[in-house]
Amino acid sequence: MKFKIKITDATTVEEIASYWSTEDYIQLLEKFNYPDAANAAKDTLNELLLMAITDYEPNEAAAIFLEYKLSDHLNDGQIQQISNDMLLDKVVEEYPEISLHATLFHINQLLYKAFNGKFPNTKATVIDCSFTASEETSEAAYPKEMVLKLLGAGLSDRNLVNRLFSEQMAGNKPFPEADDILWELKQTDGNHYKILTSENWISKDDLTTNEFEAEYEKAEVLEQE
Repeated sequence: MKFKIKITDATTVEEIASYWSTEDYIQLLEKFNYPDAANAAKDTLNELLLMAITDYEPNEAAAIFLEYKLSDHLNDGQIQQISNDMLLDKVVEEYPEISLHATLFHINQLLYKAFNGKFPNTKATVIDCSFTASEETSEAAYPKEMVLKLLGAGLSDRNLVNRLFSEQMAGNKPFPEADDILWELKQTDGNHYKILTSENWISKDDLTTNEFEAEYEKAEVLEQE
C-alpha cells in the first residue's frame, strides 16, 4: 500500500520531563535518603531530587537509578559496570540491548543535569508527522514497525537505522527491533503521530524532506517447522 508522509515538525530535546512520575520522585528521594518526601510539594520534587543526588558520588547515584528502573533486566554486576561506564561513554547509544536504551536515556539525562555535565550529554528527537494511505485500511493505529519503515523513505542513506537494518527497512522482512528504536509512538489525531526516538537513531539532519511517498508491505510471518 502506498502512503504520503508529511513531517510537520522535528525537534531535538535533552530530556522528557513527563517521563518521571510523582511516585517515581517520591520513591527515588527515599532511596537517596531524603526525609518525608511524600509530604513535599509536587512541583518541588524534581529540584529536591537533583539536590539529593549530589550527596552521592556520580557512579553511586547512577547505580541507585539503574537498580530502581532496571533491576528486572540487569544483575548487580551489570549495574555496577554500567554505572561506571555511564561517566565515560554514551551507554544509551552503545549498550548492546537496545530495549534498554530509552530508560538509560532518561536516567542519563537526569544525572547529566544533577552533576552539571559530568555524564555525557545525549539527545532525543521528537517528530510530528502524518501518514495518508492511498486506499482505505483496516488499521486503527499504525504499529512502530510500519511507521519506521515508512519513515525510511525520507531518511538519509547515512542514517544509522538505514545502515544497520537495510534489509528490514527495504523489504517485508520482520523488524522487531523497531519497537525499541522508536521509544514512543502516539497517535495524536487520526493519521497524525508523535514519535520519540534517540537522536542517534534518527536526527533532524537525517530527515531529507518534509513530504514524500513510500510503500509498505506487511512483513511475512515465517512458519515454524
